[in-house]
Amino acid sequence: MAQRRTSFGDRARYWFDSTLARGASALVGWMALLCLAVVVPASAVVVWTDPHAPRSLPDRLAQVWHLTGETLRLGGATGTPLRVTMSVLLALVALLYVSTLVGLITTALTERLTALRRGRSTVLEQGHVVVLGWSEQVFTVVGELVAANANQRRAAVVVLADRDKTAMEEALGTKVGPVGRTRLICRSGPTTDPAVLTLTSPATAGVVLVLPRDEPDADAEVVKTLLALRAALAGTQSRPPVVAAVRDDRYRLAACLAAGPGGVVLESDTVTARLIVQAARRPGLSLVHRELLDFAGDEFYLVGEASLAGRTFGEALLSYPTSSVVGLVRGDTPLLAPPAHTTITADDLLIVVSRDDDTAWPGPCGQWVEKAVTVSGPPTPARPERVLVLGWNRRAPLMVDQLRRRALPGSVVDVVADRGEETARQVRESGSRHGPGPVLTLHPGDVTRPETLERLDVHSYDSVIVLGQDPAPGQPEDHPDNRTLVTLLLLRRLEETTGRELPVVTELVDDRNRALAPISPGADVIISGKLIGLLMAQISQNRHLAAVFEELFSADGTGIRLRPAGDYVLPGCETAFATVVAAARERGECAIGYRSRDEASAGPGHGVRINPPKAERRRWTDGDEVVVVGRD
Repeated sequence: MAQRRTSFGDRARYWFDSTLARGASALVGWMALLCLAVVVPASAVVVWTDPHAPRSLPDRLAQVWHLTGETLRLGGATGTPLRVTMSVLLALVALLYVSTLVGLITTALTERLTALRRGRSTVLEQGHVVVLGWSEQVFTVVGELVAANANQRRAAVVVLADRDKTAMEEALGTKVGPVGRTRLICRSGPTTDPAVLTLTSPATAGVVLVLPRDEPDADAEVVKTLLALRAALAGTQSRPPVVAAVRDDRYRLAACLAAGPGGVVLESDTVTARLIVQAARRPGLSLVHRELLDFAGDEFYLVGEASLAGRTFGEALLSYPTSSVVGLVRGDTPLLAPPAHTTITADDLLIVVSRDDDTAWPGPCGQWVEKAVTVSGPPTPARPERVLVLGWNRRAPLMVDQLRRRALPGSVVDVVADRGEETARQVRESGSRHGPGPVLTLHPGDVTRPETLERLDVHSYDSVIVLGQDPAPGQPEDHPDNRTLVTLLLLRRLEETTGRELPVVTELVDDRNRALAPISPGADVIISGKLIGLLMAQISQNRHLAAVFEELFSADGTGIRLRPAGDYVLPGCETAFATVVAAARERGECAIGYRSRDEASAGPGHGVRINPPKAERRRWTDGDEVVVVGRD
């Protein structure tokens, strides 16, 4: 077989590549030859075109050499060969020294910049917020902290996670947006390493937040992070308050022990289950929760008012024109909607809903109360409920337990889910628990198939809860929201076919999918991670609110309720909100807002108005609802 002839260009290229492969010396040689090949001819052209150049050839060549030497910093001295040689030698030594010095400086700067990009420098801040861990909750937490610090001159949020620093900064910049006066600092490293935790200066922090990752072993890592934080703070006199979250209640005790005295640990699955059930029992309640938990509107504050000492709680309800009183904190115990005759002591703190902590100022409101339009009859009686649950996940048994605690006898809960052994076992165990409660029935079926939903009389249920499946291990691309969105599309098709709106409560994992969900305006959407992020941000600003939220979102305690407005004022009458507050006081409740039926389909609040001024007047209709803090 004839050998193919190699072209001259290929051989020259191969020889050149082989020469360069010899190392830095070959590269320096080629650069020297290239410089001489350019500088010497150019210098000769400059000399020969100079009208004042010497006439003799030796003098012109000496001029060329001198110009070449100046260009390449070789001295360019002329004279005897020894003089020229020494001049070139000195120039080369100077060039080597300067080049080495520049290289060392460049390398040092590059290493420093690389270390800064890796986030390995220690933060020197005072009173800052430290966020440990990375999940979808981090964007909610940081965004809320930025909103809370909008009126602060020097505020800093430090995020530490085992991710690239630049990637974290880009993600936060994209999803959180402008941070205003708040300085956002990212550090990279494992949160379970005490040596790495010291980079965030936790001893001088105002509060430390520990976020669970979106993985099965997230709770165990939260406990390890809390233990690492305790080790990092060993030997220091100050310990910042800690707020953490776990998914499984089995890890809560361990997390509380690791967090130490004063630490707050939230159970994300339990809180999410409670809020989903509350929204299912009273559509629109999730909008109220969202309004109260973010820093964009009105939220909970603890205030002390010496002028109310010795007066009753009922009098305090009508003592704040632009804030809503909902309870007391006595010692460390919150008393939500206590009896109206409860006497306020000098050490009590009032729990109020207000625009900011400096907007709760006292003032008389009794002049706006019109007793003639209040309703004194019994409230609207509750009735048994029919609930349809589409899908099943790890939070579903907790939801069934919440329904069991609060549903009246005769209530029904139908579950439609894939026939799996684990799902069937959990449904069977949830339905066989002792005590009164709803009748629980499992209907096997795929909730993403039209025929499954068409077999059900969906419109006969008081509420429809759509749950996403837990992601299968090893299949991160199987996002639970994908199946949820398909189910919502099928429910939307049923609504369009029948012309009747369904009371749907949807659980989503990613807040970005809210805009994609084919649901009616003002529908209840529970973003589990975002809710926990909002709670953590609120508690980080005042840890005493943890007990308040625990009571508000409990199954059996005093919570946020939506009541028909006709239970408080006569329909069709125009009166001030102070009248509604006075009517709710007679029922042992605290009115904090309302939802207008006429504006329920209009954004952004969908008719929800939290903490209106007591003097605000409006005409109340049969479809309006009053937001109160009270018991069922």
